[in-house]
Amino acid sequence: MISADLKEQYYEALVAKDSEYEGLFYVGVRTTGVFCRPTCPARKPKFENCEFYETAQQALLASYRPCQRCRPLSHPNQVSDVVRILVEAVEKNPEKRWKEQDFKALSIDESTARRQFKKRFGMTFVEYARARRMGLALKNIRSGRTVIDSQLSTGYESSSGFRDAFSRIMGAAPTQVDEGHILKASWIDTRLGPMMAIADEESLYLLEFVDRRGLEREVERLRKRTKSAIVPGTTAPIQSIERELNEYFQGIRTAFDTPLFCLGTPFQKRVWEQLMAIPAGETRSYLEIANALGKPTACRAVAQANGANQLAIVIPCHRVINASGELGGYGGGLTRKNWLLTHEKQKQGRRKTE
Repeated sequence: MISADLKEQYYEALVAKDSEYEGLFYVGVRTTGVFCRPTCPARKPKFENCEFYETAQQALLASYRPCQRCRPLSHPNQVSDVVRILVEAVEKNPEKRWKEQDFKALSIDESTARRQFKKRFGMTFVEYARARRMGLALKNIRSGRTVIDSQLSTGYESSSGFRDAFSRIMGAAPTQVDEGHILKASWIDTRLGPMMAIADEESLYLLEFVDRRGLEREVERLRKRTKSAIVPGTTAPIQSIERELNEYFQGIRTAFDTPLFCLGTPFQKRVWEQLMAIPAGETRSYLEIANALGKPTACRAVAQANGANQLAIVIPCHRVINASGELGGYGGGLTRKNWLLTHEKQKQGRRKTE
């Protein structure tokens, strides 16, 4: 997370249009819903209306759309036709899930789009489109506003259009508040980036980093398996996990007490129990977990169960590494996995010396 001092420094650079800060930060403007580069020529917003991000992807996931004046997703002195056409296409229909035929309709090679987006701002076009799409849904989750307010702020004149868009992204229409089982979804800011928490009034069902690949499918799968409507809001378990996450990142907590609802097969649940038994500051290999389960040949199944975990950090799948000592995979990204392991080892080391 960006410190208060750095935010003030970034704001001064924004007001001065300081080109030395190009690429170091982006600013989201709450009053307009756009995000800009530091040198944007537009009228400068008040400090309290600014949110600062280190990457364009973070700004997109926070629901901001790219400014049409400074074009933050383009090189300051050059914008390729491919990038320009695709960004404009996404803005015309930000809820769209892109497929091969969509690129053909624009006479654009899919691999070219991937390569140019990756080179310009560190993410593929599909990742960009997904971030923009998720940003719209997360905007409603984060604000918890009424349906009509969310509809208008997202730019939908038609209520049916907004309902359809929300349903495609979150898997449940925003008015299904009184129908059947309700799950609430909330945005939680953490040191490693924003996370989505989904819970009912009793248990936490999902906790994931919002930029995790496949998060939309996870939410959809959760909705279908629980036969629930998922709507913006908060519950006691969400409030609990937000407090406990703050304590975890401060180094004063290593385990979590928030009640969990683990949606998985009996084998997956056994694997997750093994994960929760790994002490903070330590790691286990997939083979060690398989042996602990009495299934030494089930390393691949253990890895799959590890990846199916929908409660990041709380069920510490980040503590599982390859037998070679390499980190292996992690849904939230290897950079985060390495940070979490280092954080836990440092805290445990300090406790032993005290």
